[in-house]
Amino acid sequence: MSDVTPTSTETVDRTEAADRAEAAEPGDGPPRLTRLAFHSPLSEARAAGIVRRLAGAGPRTVLDIGCGWGELMLRVLTAVPEARGVGVDVNARDLARGRRDAEAQGLAERVEFVEESAVGTGRGPADLVLCVGASQALSDAEPPRHTVEALRELRRLVVDGGRVLLGEGFWQRPPTTAELAGMWPEARADEHYDLATLLDLAVAAGFRPEWTETANADEWEEFESGYQADAEVWLAGHGDHPLAAATRERLDRHRAQWMSYRGVLGMAYLTLAAA
Repeated sequence: MSDVTPTSTETVDRTEAADRAEAAEPGDGPPRLTRLAFHSPLSEARAAGIVRRLAGAGPRTVLDIGCGWGELMLRVLTAVPEARGVGVDVNARDLARGRRDAEAQGLAERVEFVEESAVGTGRGPADLVLCVGASQALSDAEPPRHTVEALRELRRLVVDGGRVLLGEGFWQRPPTTAELAGMWPEARADEHYDLATLLDLAVAAGFRPEWTETANADEWEEFESGYQADAEVWLAGHGDHPLAAATRERLDRHRAQWMSYRGVLGMAYLTLAAA
């Protein structure tokens, strides 16, 4: 998954100081996301079920869009020894983590992590395409239009009869004006679709929904807590560090945003069969 949360909360209108704090290399600032296995609200139990389902289709080629460190892709490759994978992302630090993980798991010869934009990518078609919390990586359009364009791109990138795993944010209910004001900058009620509309859009793009599931409250809390935990613990012990003020600002801002979209923003995991 790309270097964003499943929403645009962490990527819009950040201060330069907060950006430097988040991007700091180990030793210069807080460690980055070591508490998270996946860069999305995804439990081990749900991930195991998803991997079994995707592996059951027998993919030989796997393309991970906005892969981050590619944990889900690596698990699919482990489950399907004949498969090879390519992960695409623009975050060099996450890609380096993915390469280290692949080496440690004996998968380095079967996977490639590539630092490049996925917009208009020519790396497909693949038997299986993963796009978890990264639909914005496939389109320059503003939300929610980028979801429509991403679905069209995903259909282009997968072979007929192949599978796509799409992890996409949706409104569990319409957000109130007060809730929107506390979310990411310029958050709008029309920025996400509801789940029913998201499924209809997938069908219109040329898919059949094999499996529909959504992250539960426990998964969200584990993800959001894990997202902050490394930096929170670092900040507690490094209050005088040059990056402390920017780190504090970033953490406090994101926590406040989370409290505003908590219970409002959902995360759907759609296993889609290419029709």
